[in-house]
Amino acid sequence: MTELILIRHGETLWNREGRIQGHLDSALTDEGIEQAIACGRRLAGESLSAFYCSDMGRAQHTARLIGESLRIAPASRADLRERAYGDGEGLTYAEIDQRFPEAFSKVRSVDEHYAVPGGETKRQFHDRVVTALTDLATAHAGGSVLVVTHGGVLGVVYRWLHDLPVASPHKVAIPNVAINRVAHNGGTWSIRLWGDVSHLGVETFEEV
Repeated sequence: MTELILIRHGETLWNREGRIQGHLDSALTDEGIEQAIACGRRLAGESLSAFYCSDMGRAQHTARLIGESLRIAPASRADLRERAYGDGEGLTYAEIDQRFPEAFSKVRSVDEHYAVPGGETKRQFHDRVVTALTDLATAHAGGSVLVVTHGGVLGVVYRWLHDLPVASPHKVAIPNVAINRVAHNGGTWSIRLWGDVSHLGVETFEEV
């Protein structure tokens, strides 16, 4: 069995403001920095085969802070990035829902083949994420791989492993720096743990 430990980056300024980040970046808040440090302490005893992160600044900063406790540096990969929202990046969720209603919604299904100008469709994003994680599981078969990535990536994983439609509006709990464990065994994927934030001093939210 191969285990992937998937972590969303720490809180950013745009997270607080409710803005779409996509392939743009926003700095970690002071709370986001503390979250990453706490996550590193929680994971310090893990036996890891590899450590990867998205090449976006917020994920790299989070990974570096976690890596200080693990005494290992992450390798960055562009295929672990958040979904590209093109002209929608920097907008609030309400603004993108108004200007590009087929791109994203928290309450209804949208067109999985629609892309904001300059961005990715939900289908393209889904396929990129599935390919990236399958590649990691294959490359480190039998091991444990830590991955620091983004909320959108984790949303893809949740829907994929629950066999939900790519563009489903199903609500998914994806707290910053929560610990999410997924397993790959003989070609079968499963979720072992979702949304564990006990290292932040709050109750674990698990919706599996």
